[in-house]
Amino acid sequence: MSSIIEQKKQHVEEIAEKFSNAKTAVLVDYRGLNVEEVTELRKQLREAGVEYKVYKNTMTRRATEKAGFEELHEVLVGPTAIAFSEDDAVAPAKVLGGFAKEHEALEIKGGIVEGNVATLDQIKELSELPSHEGLLSMLLSVLQAPVRNFAYATKAIAEQKEEEGA
Repeated sequence: MSSIIEQKKQHVEEIAEKFSNAKTAVLVDYRGLNVEEVTELRKQLREAGVEYKVYKNTMTRRATEKAGFEELHEVLVGPTAIAFSEDDAVAPAKVLGGFAKEHEALEIKGGIVEGNVATLDQIKELSELPSHEGLLSMLLSVLQAPVRNFAYATKAIAEQKEEEGA
């Protein structure tokens, strides 16, 4: 009996460590998804470098207490899966948010972003952010705009002077 209790304590430690080390952890209710859909979701998360696990709610509650995220207790009801990412703060929310738009059965419950408990609205906002490449593209566009406008103005002035000279 004590070996089972020891294993459970180790699981709680493992979950608490994942919550503490994660840049982002998103909790979802996966009820209503069939096996193919869950497999596709896991594949998308794995490709994004996100760990996706299902734990017992009682163990997750103890782990959140240990990690200092007691506010998550209210969302730990029913089947709950957790997507952890230690590297990318946006990836779990982005993949799960996109998947939830296509599959209404997947429900985002809440999560942790950069060490703070995040509301459902904050997670949804995070999921709608453009990708890293998209943000870089937007930045380059903003940086190029003044130079491009200056070039157009210079060209217009040169054409005007040509017409006056002819």
